[in-house]
Amino acid sequence: MTFFRNLYISNQFYLIVSGLCGALILGNFFTLFSALSEVLIIVVGLLLLIDFLLLYSRNSGISAIRITPQRLSNGDENIIQLNIRSSYRIEINTKIIDEIPIQFQIRNFEIKAAFLPKQELNFKYKLRPIHRGTYNFGNILVYVSTRLGFLQRRFKLDANQTIPVYPSYIQMRKFEMYAISNRLSDVGVKKIRRLGHTMEFDQIKEYVRGDDIRSINWKATARSSQLMVNQYQDEKSQQIINVIDLGRVMKMPFDGLQLLEYAINTSLVISNISIIKDDKAGLLTFSNKEVRAVRAERKKTHIRAIQHALYNVETNFMESDYDQLLIGLKNHVKQRSLILLYTNFETLSSMQRQLPYLKRIAHDHLLVTIFFENTEISELLKRESKNVGDVYLKTVAEKFNFEKRQIVKSLNREGIHTILTPPKELSINAINI
Repeated sequence: MTFFRNLYISNQFYLIVSGLCGALILGNFFTLFSALSEVLIIVVGLLLLIDFLLLYSRNSGISAIRITPQRLSNGDENIIQLNIRSSYRIEINTKIIDEIPIQFQIRNFEIKAAFLPKQELNFKYKLRPIHRGTYNFGNILVYVSTRLGFLQRRFKLDANQTIPVYPSYIQMRKFEMYAISNRLSDVGVKKIRRLGHTMEFDQIKEYVRGDDIRSINWKATARSSQLMVNQYQDEKSQQIINVIDLGRVMKMPFDGLQLLEYAINTSLVISNISIIKDDKAGLLTFSNKEVRAVRAERKKTHIRAIQHALYNVETNFMESDYDQLLIGLKNHVKQRSLILLYTNFETLSSMQRQLPYLKRIAHDHLLVTIFFENTEISELLKRESKNVGDVYLKTVAEKFNFEKRQIVKSLNREGIHTILTPPKELSINAINI
């Protein structure tokens, strides 16, 4: 049965058989067609036999290997490579189908390629996961046909493998390289005033053009008879805590990814940069029931603990309990820290319900509330109104947009720093703080 399951008749053969049937019908009326159809049947039969023998001349005519990363990066393009080798001594045509994990919902994946005798080819394609978790790849199917094209032989090559999808480590590494070389501004990270920015004395050096004249050390200048300035550096070992809301507000999707995925990817980037800069990075997630925390540390291996904690984090359909958040911060964060709160407020009333808790957190820590701009509403406001219905839609959209701006102003009045950002620009805007 396996033999017959792997043998397929091509559409080309069916067309030829249809032509022969037509010739046989005409043979009932014309003697010439009768003789011609008999000859063609014999020729086609011989070609079919030759095609069959060529396809089954090798027991294992095709071998294949799938090369993947040990883990996939969520929200990023991940490169998958197929290494296909032909053992046939003739030229063949192939159709390659990789059984991609069902999470991608790709139902029309195929690669068509021609192989020379005993040739090996590599094929690359990209996958962009939008959910964390476990992804299962299936077999690699290769359909082989000769130049005759009457038959196809299927090779079902075992390539089952399970690959985890982690928060965006590709994005983390990209910003890591710029952070190491102090070139974050080269990727669009603007140089702006840092929140809670403090400086500690580093050394006294000679003045060079461009140094801040306010840092001139007059005593050292008098002793050396040349201008000397104090050099400062950022204060180290500050605590940066990423706090992620796991409530229903973070389920909203943008460009295939939920807001939670953007928050997770950005918190991983921020934590990694903080550790590189000798600051302590910590993590706290909260929902309507529980608070989970990863204590702040500055060890390089600590990023793995944060990454592991973010791997299985999921949202629910309930509203998060900010009272639980307050208690969690009291229990797990013992010193004044920079708190980056990733949440989303769509209405002014939803923010006002949580404002007393935010004010209490801001009293004990430096709080930055990060929430998201509705990009679909922003795009709607840019469109030209063509009818009365469009005017009504833009009016409602403007109301929601205005309410977002009011939320920012209300929080700022209470001394709470805010970042209102499109989801795609979250990492850049978060690093700007």
